[in-house]
Amino acid sequence: MTFTYIVNDPKGMHARPAGVMAATAKEFASDITVEYGGEKVDMKKILPLMGLPMKKGGTFTVTIEGEDAEAAEAAIRNALSDINF
Repeated sequence: MTFTYIVNDPKGMHARPAGVMAATAKEFASDITVEYGGEKVDMKKILPLMGLPMKKGGTFTVTIEGEDAEAAEAAIRNALSDINF
């Protein structure tokens, strides 16, 4: 399962969205990765997420593979929307 998301935060990637993304992803057994600018990282790890040079208007791809992929997708989309990332 894959979806794309456009960064809305004027600061781009920073500690708060990375923390929310990692915490949300850790709730699920599925493998969850984020790809941006040709670099792919594990969403469950905050430091690699913070290292992605995401800027406002940039698009990243989330890939979820596992038994709870649908629930993980819904939770991640909600978390990103809640923080207006």
